[in-house]
Amino acid sequence: MAYENTVIKERLSLLRSKMAENGIDFYMMPTSDFHNSEYSADFFKVREYFCGFDGSNGTLVVSADFAGMWTDGRYFIQAENQMKGTGVELYKMGNPGVPTIEEYLSDNMKEGQVLGFDGRVVSTSIGERLEKKLSGKNISLKIDKDLAQEVWTDRPSLPCHDIYVLSDELCGKSFAEKLSDVRGKMEKAGAKSHLLSKLDDIMWLTNLRGNDVECNPVALSYAYITMDKFILFVQEKEITDEVKVYCDKVGIELRDYAEVMNFIAGATFDGDVLYDKRNTNFLTFRTLSDKAKALGVELKNEKDPTELMKAIKNDTELKNIREVYLRDSAALTEFIYWVKKNVGKTEMTEYSAAMKLDSMRAQLPGFIELSFPTISAYNANAAMAHYEATKDNAAQVKAQGMLLVDSGGTYMGGTTDVTRTIVVGEISDEIKKHYTATVAGMLQMADALFLEGCTGRNLDVYARRPLWDIGIDYNHGTGHGIGYILNVHEGPHSLRWRYAEGVSEAVLEPGMIVSDEPGVYIEGSHGIRIENIIEVVERSENEYGKFLGFEHLTYVPIDLEAIDTRYMKPEHVELLNKYHKAVYDKVSPLIKDEEIKNWLKEATRAI
Repeated sequence: MAYENTVIKERLSLLRSKMAENGIDFYMMPTSDFHNSEYSADFFKVREYFCGFDGSNGTLVVSADFAGMWTDGRYFIQAENQMKGTGVELYKMGNPGVPTIEEYLSDNMKEGQVLGFDGRVVSTSIGERLEKKLSGKNISLKIDKDLAQEVWTDRPSLPCHDIYVLSDELCGKSFAEKLSDVRGKMEKAGAKSHLLSKLDDIMWLTNLRGNDVECNPVALSYAYITMDKFILFVQEKEITDEVKVYCDKVGIELRDYAEVMNFIAGATFDGDVLYDKRNTNFLTFRTLSDKAKALGVELKNEKDPTELMKAIKNDTELKNIREVYLRDSAALTEFIYWVKKNVGKTEMTEYSAAMKLDSMRAQLPGFIELSFPTISAYNANAAMAHYEATKDNAAQVKAQGMLLVDSGGTYMGGTTDVTRTIVVGEISDEIKKHYTATVAGMLQMADALFLEGCTGRNLDVYARRPLWDIGIDYNHGTGHGIGYILNVHEGPHSLRWRYAEGVSEAVLEPGMIVSDEPGVYIEGSHGIRIENIIEVVERSENEYGKFLGFEHLTYVPIDLEAIDTRYMKPEHVELLNKYHKAVYDKVSPLIKDEEIKNWLKEATRAI
């Protein structure tokens, strides 16, 4: 007899009766929180609760006689295993003949039916796409119902942790100064008020931090800004005495997080409203639109002004970031030494290696948390860009091949991100060729000289050229922005080569920091990524304009055991030697152990 997952089937049955009660024919559950954060807390794992699949990307659609779950190629095998016996069908996104969710709903929903979802966990772009696709069938959307709340009796509570205040000295700019800049941008846009939904923007603007999203020091919040008021919506339980005193002092009016929709619905906007559709969930957007229409004011969809302000670090932020990166680089250097000394001698797995590095970071001054879960991937596992080892599922690291480690921390003073691929034993000539080209690309990008006005798309080829020269590529961007005591991924700037219609690009400006991370991924064999973080700096100015370049923030040795100079141009050898001299000069004073210092001298020798 076929296995039956009665727990999931019972949950779906209860969900279907709630759908019937609420007049909902199809109900959709994506993977997201109310702010489209990179990581969703347990409270938001509704899709997992109703189908059993716990991967980071997937959307479940349920009707009276159907349940289907859509996910991408990373998770096909996992989803199949976890959904056995549930009666939920797997839809393999991107495979030939597999309809998208919009297509499935358009084909299967009947005239006049109702599609339901919690509009707070669906982005405006997805909500509008569904609306457009289904409009021909007179299908209505019911977006104000979180049906899981009525079925999931032991649901974890909404993440709720104390908010804390960063000093103006640490931030380099006070809340009042930042707010004045934002109001200037509002005035320029002809808006009297501004609704801000993006968590890291709100935290940066207020000089507050929280702990409601894994690896992102943010608090669940909304901000409503007028020319004379600043209202911050946060959970009351998160407001400490320190936060209350600070908010009273700087003029932040505190309201409860749960009140935000009622507040918008009852607002009396005295002019046009600025908001950023990309960062606003569908229920907030709809509520805002209805209110604006009723009052006869215009909604101005423009990029949050805070996004660019946050990306261009001020002098204080840059000074602190540089110091934090040196300490972080020293810790990673000591970790590489530990790996090389212990591999093959003691039991080492991908997971135990990650735990070792995490514990070394946690001892650094000002450590807050990891900036993302450490990726530790041995040999063929490193060819999977999203690989994550767990305690129960981790390869043993043997004295053969390579270990890729992508990791970072958030500290009082900065957020770090760095990848090194470490040689732990014998490697092939092909691997050396790929490794050498990756290093050449990383160093070539960091050495780029470019005119003011360039975006990352003008520059990305610097990193890819050595790889393209040998006929290979990597299918991810070369670089992303990084927050200051904030999210490890932030915009608006990035390094990418591909042109895409309608995708916005940001000009690179001095004070921005960006990752520089080319790689090679050969399925079933090996994965290589070398990632430094670099800072955009001014270089020179003449009759042709202002020239900009990059300075390294990361100073960690490149593994010379994997370098084959036959695959390097003379200028790449020169760049590597120059970089390694800087690594030794900057990092060796931070290393107390003489043995490690001697090893570092050898590891950074000129070739």
